[in-house]
Amino acid sequence: MARHVLAVGEALVDVVHRADGSSAEHPGGSLANVALTLGRLGRDARLATWLGRDDRGDAVRAWLAESSVTTTAGSDGAPRTSVAQATLDAAGSATYEFDLEWRVPAGAGATAETLAVHTGSIAAVLEPGATGVRRLVESARATSTISYDPNARPVLMGEPADARAHVEALVRLADVVKVSDEDLEWLAAGTAPLDVARAWVHDLGAALVVVTFGGEGATAVTAAGEVHVPSRSVQVVDTVGAGDSFMGALLDGLWSADLLGADRREALHAVDHRTVEELLARCVAVAAVTVSRAGANPPWSYELEDA
Repeated sequence: MARHVLAVGEALVDVVHRADGSSAEHPGGSLANVALTLGRLGRDARLATWLGRDDRGDAVRAWLAESSVTTTAGSDGAPRTSVAQATLDAAGSATYEFDLEWRVPAGAGATAETLAVHTGSIAAVLEPGATGVRRLVESARATSTISYDPNARPVLMGEPADARAHVEALVRLADVVKVSDEDLEWLAAGTAPLDVARAWVHDLGAALVVVTFGGEGATAVTAAGEVHVPSRSVQVVDTVGAGDSFMGALLDGLWSADLLGADRREALHAVDHRTVEELLARCVAVAAVTVSRAGANPPWSYELEDA
């Protein structure tokens, strides 16, 4: 088996309602978007997910396959494919309502060739799948880098204090965390986002925490300090999938830097600022392309040749 990244979590159909009253369906889901980004950047990406054997499920599987993403065995076991209703405001920012079910497919897990396991978003909080995610991540730490994006969905996560306790339990298992300033403002109201990120590194043990600030760029926190990279100027169509494409690009960059895999955990904790700056610059470039077009549509590697 070839070396690969395993994403564990939701793939679904986004029904996007635009400010002008139009609507359209796009395959999506946070974890699917991360896997898709990796596939388009030339990486072997596997997705353990929960799709139905229906028309929407077929559309999602075809979308993933076009970008060379493989779904793991059992990922087609859902009674029907889940749906997210995304409503865009005039600036292209999305709010969501969900009709979904999530379970981890039987037998899903890391192998000796799994460089990283990535999870987060709905998959990490919605039962019964969330318990399966936690068990899988705990087991995978022996072989793989663990990455996590809380990607907060308040409508599914309950009260912020309860959600934060759940999120931080997963941060303790993670090597790499990507989180938006909006997520942190909801999870830890009254605390500066970077103060939360610093605590996740120094108190909870993450090697790298990246906080994204939308149009203001991104800041990475490590034990050695912090690195900020500004965003790129671009005409925003919508923000659907932007954070997920950033996350996929981050995993791609860590792979290029030979910082994925449990045997590279010590090196990841010692990562230097120049490497982090290069990682963030690539992530910002990928996210800029994604927000410049409709839906979760990250770039292919050839589109970044001059990035």
